[in-house]
Amino acid sequence: MRIFKSHPLLKLVNSYIIDSPQPSNLSYLWNFGSLLAFCLVIQIVTGVTLAMHYNPSILEAFNSIEHIMRDVNNGWLIRYLHSNTASAFFFLVYLHIGKGLYYGSYRAPRTLVWTIGTFIFILMIVTAFLGYVLPYGQMSLWGATVITNLMSAIPWIGQDIVEFIWGGFSVNNATLNRFFALHFVLPFVLAALVLMHLIALHDSAGSGNPLGVSGNYDRLPFAPYFLFKDLITIFLFIFVLSLFVFFMPNVLGDSENYVVANPMQTPPAIVPEWYLLPFYAILRSIPNKLLGVIAMLSAILVILAMPFTDLSRSRGMQFRPLSKITFYIFVANFLILMVLGAKHVESPFIEFGQISTVIYFCHFLIIVPFITLMENSLIDLNTSYEDKKEVEPTRYSLTAELLAIGAPVSAAAAAAAEAAEAAEAAEAAERVTPLIPWSTIIAESTSSVTVETVVTVAGKVVSRVVETFP
Repeated sequence: MRIFKSHPLLKLVNSYIIDSPQPSNLSYLWNFGSLLAFCLVIQIVTGVTLAMHYNPSILEAFNSIEHIMRDVNNGWLIRYLHSNTASAFFFLVYLHIGKGLYYGSYRAPRTLVWTIGTFIFILMIVTAFLGYVLPYGQMSLWGATVITNLMSAIPWIGQDIVEFIWGGFSVNNATLNRFFALHFVLPFVLAALVLMHLIALHDSAGSGNPLGVSGNYDRLPFAPYFLFKDLITIFLFIFVLSLFVFFMPNVLGDSENYVVANPMQTPPAIVPEWYLLPFYAILRSIPNKLLGVIAMLSAILVILAMPFTDLSRSRGMQFRPLSKITFYIFVANFLILMVLGAKHVESPFIEFGQISTVIYFCHFLIIVPFITLMENSLIDLNTSYEDKKEVEPTRYSLTAELLAIGAPVSAAAAAAAEAAEAAEAAEAAERVTPLIPWSTIIAESTSSVTVETVVTVAGKVVSRVVETFP
């Protein structure tokens, strides 16, 4: 439409979204961005609707949630959409980060995109934690108490920070009001960061592609090609989300949070939502409180080191088998941390958590640079080996050429040419070590077993293997 190219604001939207050139070989793994934007829209719309009926008071918060569920028209649908989309949001974010790690989306010129995405992830965690406190069930109260108390690990001023966050000496009305206000505002800050994320992607080099190569050739406009491709996954996402909302809306919730908050009774186990369990496991695996908090924060920020620790010459792991193996091990270790985060703080879960924590940090700081340097060295060795495999020049003989085309040549010249060819063949045969048949090697090895025989046969086996697989 002409208005999209003439209006100043719509022209910007047109260049960033509609006519934005994208690589033609993008797979469905590149649809996570549109799905995450769709989740953010759902969260903002349902969150604003819920805020119209929510009462941020320790006496009325739990009852206001019940009022929304039972008395407000379609309130149950809005609340279940909000809570289950939050889980879907984090699930898709983890897939999005995993895709970025696998395909090297953090490397230049997209380092700024990766950095902004990391801060988006941190802001999502903060927003999700604030929202988890608002229903003011048992897990909400004690989760807020435990997590905010982590600030007390800061030397000298820690306890003052905790009391400032609480607005008193424990979680109270002031705490709930502050958390509600921040939970309402932060999604709009998140939307602004998402816009910055999109602008940085557009202004750097655009989207990557499964091959890891860059260039402005073989590109297609976002609309209608990739727009309809995104709509396919959006419709599939709506279907899966509907299954959770209508048939199992509470499957991802904690049963303790359906009990009104009681500051005089501690739940048997205090755990956050499932999407924060890996970082909670890292926090609990370190006995020292301050070091545990530092490790938990570092576990999130360490992904900022990937543009500097990945020393590979190629983008992504598509053609790097060793990096693929380490990536799958990292994913398995992350899932193990998620399971350990829901367990009680007791042996052997503490020891397993410490091992998984070490593996987690070693992956980013030690394993990735070591494996990438090893792959670079293997590529150099293979390249130098291929360069040495040069074809040796053959002797040129005019007589042989004349014989080949049937020209008349004297008998003496023909005999000399044949003798030269025979000599050249003999020299070539001397340069090539004849392959020893496997049957001969086996027969020699079974005839008489002595130390000299074993050494000789082993040498022949090695020679045979080297000649067979150069």
